[in-house]
Amino acid sequence: MRYLFALSSLLLLMSCADNSTTYTLQGTTVGYPDGARVYVYSLDANNQPKVIDTLIIQDASFSGTYPKTDALGMNYLKPDYTKKMLFYFPENTNLKAVIYKDSIDASSITGSPQNDNFNQFQKDLSAIAAMRRERTTEFNKARMANDRDKMIQIQQQNRGDAGREKEVKLSFIEENPNALYSAMLISEMFTKGDITADKALASVNNLSPKVSKSTQATKIKAAVNAVAKSSIGGDAPKFSAPTPEGETLSLDDALGKYTIIDFWASWCRPCRMENPNVVSVYNKYHDKGLNIISVSLDRKGQRERWIKAIEDDNMDWYHVSNLQFWNDPIAKQYNVRSIPATFLLDENGKIIAKNLRGPALGAKIAKLLD
Repeated sequence: MRYLFALSSLLLLMSCADNSTTYTLQGTTVGYPDGARVYVYSLDANNQPKVIDTLIIQDASFSGTYPKTDALGMNYLKPDYTKKMLFYFPENTNLKAVIYKDSIDASSITGSPQNDNFNQFQKDLSAIAAMRRERTTEFNKARMANDRDKMIQIQQQNRGDAGREKEVKLSFIEENPNALYSAMLISEMFTKGDITADKALASVNNLSPKVSKSTQATKIKAAVNAVAKSSIGGDAPKFSAPTPEGETLSLDDALGKYTIIDFWASWCRPCRMENPNVVSVYNKYHDKGLNIISVSLDRKGQRERWIKAIEDDNMDWYHVSNLQFWNDPIAKQYNVRSIPATFLLDENGKIIAKNLRGPALGAKIAKLLD
């Protein structure tokens, strides 16, 4: 009878635990004094951090309790005495953290499938990075010794490491379709050009329904669509923006027989070096139907600098700018990730060439208009 009562009590406790509306984060620390703080941050849909809790270390441990939620998210811990962060995923299950004062990289948060897989992924990447650091030391020694064969060998090995790093990331994405980090990883690889738009879209489509509806996955799809729209053969995305005079100018207003959309900025040295070539092409072919509309990625508060650069470089054509730096909506429409960047349109606004610079730009325009 006593045994049955104990078993019933245990089952009742387990049932209560299963129905809990909170989860706990318990941590142990090495090297931290009593009273040191551990800040708990959450990241919003735009990856902006927000402090949601401050935990105090006492007797080499700390703990916090948080509400369970079905929303996908990513948090991180930032202990005192370091600028580094320890990322983790709240998954409605109790988590355990181990934090080393002298090595956040060796610290970890475990207790759920997504966090455990993420920790292993980080270890795999760290091993590749450690090997690369060793090879950097070897390369410097070989360079000092003028050992070119050894230098070439190390460069080839480093290229192999880059390939392995890509394989590790793609494997994580493929094996963890329920992980929010998979969507974040796809976005990172696509932004860096490590994977194509088609591969990014295929990877997003392989995520679980919940993750594929996340803000991160939605942004990837939008970016892929932007690539498709700004590809050769596609119709140039429409836009309008303020001119130096403060008026609004649209792409349609600037279209000629052929039109160059030129993304640049006053602070961009390669852009300024290319400008004389663009000016030469424009002066030679404007009367034959060539128009140019330049979209500046200058920063907020740099309007006068933008206007002065136009005058100094003799850019006597259409100009617009939202003065939003890399957040410029037109640059995002055209998936511009570096400048200078150019798009050549025909009279119907269809993209017929991209990123022509130097002699190649003049040769293409000459072929079209001479």
